[in-house]
Amino acid sequence: METLLKNLKGLDKQVAELSRQIAGSDLDGLLKRAVKIDDITLIAAVITLDSPKTLREVGDRVRDSLGSGIAVLGGSINEKAALLAIVTDDLTKKIKAGDIVNHVAKLVGGKGGGRPDMAQAGGPMVDKLNEAIRSVPSVITALLHQP
Repeated sequence: METLLKNLKGLDKQVAELSRQIAGSDLDGLLKRAVKIDDITLIAAVITLDSPKTLREVGDRVRDSLGSGIAVLGGSINEKAALLAIVTDDLTKKIKAGDIVNHVAKLVGGKGGGRPDMAQAGGPMVDKLNEAIRSVPSVITALLHQP
């Protein structure tokens, strides 16, 4: 029985690692989809996820590859929408990740929070996730131009 449990734990770790690799495998594709808003690079995308940890790990990889910019990533975890906003340190005086993620989270019936450079949110309306991600450029524009 102990051997079976050890094997199962080992397989769970392998599955989690493969899921992280799959989620982050299209990093070049994400970077190619970047757009510019007021000279700020923006990536907004829905990605395949298996856990909040995977979302944060992919977010870290995007931030590291981005240099300067904003990324908003979303995915479905346990039939709920999960969102992550990343703002590179050089831009946090202009715009905060928490403000971004809270605006976008409203569209999936949720809310969130975090630091100026990284914030997470979730919501029950996973069917609205694509719409929420499509709203990101207008949310960024509005936040950058608010008084």
